[in-house]
Amino acid sequence: MTSVPDIALSVRQPSAWAIIHGGKDVENRSLGSIRAGRMRPGRIAIHAAIGMKQAEYDYLVWRWARDGVAVPRPDELPRRAIIGSVEVVEIITESDSPWFGGEAGLLLRDPAPCDPIPASGELGYFTWEAGGTLAEPLPWMRKWGGAEGGLFGDLPVGFATPPVKPFGRTGK
Repeated sequence: MTSVPDIALSVRQPSAWAIIHGGKDVENRSLGSIRAGRMRPGRIAIHAAIGMKQAEYDYLVWRWARDGVAVPRPDELPRRAIIGSVEVVEIITESDSPWFGGEAGLLLRDPAPCDPIPASGELGYFTWEAGGTLAEPLPWMRKWGGAEGGLFGDLPVGFATPPVKPFGRTGK
């Protein structure tokens, strides 16, 4: 990829990774946040937010594994960085996509990864500037799955019971 759009949308990991690498074709948002964030069709950069909660990560890893999507370990996901771009095709309120699960969403296509570019994020669409450093993994991210690079570090993590869904209807 030769250039990254100036306008970006910040998305928490692992959803940002799934948009660029995992086939996630809808980014769920409320209609209010779409209006307030001045979101509209066009090519945008995807910013991996600095925030990532373990409960969200656990649920999404479990949920997406059902569809054959294997998410990288949390300590391997870049945060506080532009990680690629995607075309926003339209704003939708209905979809058959397994990724749709809210009041509304951005229909996405044609993801293009880039090497992580450290940058701060904002709410809604924003003009980003390169700067700073990638976010360091938090302690829970390094310890996730009990692996910490140990004997079973490459095995997929299993869940005895499904994790509790930590947010609204997103991710069905």
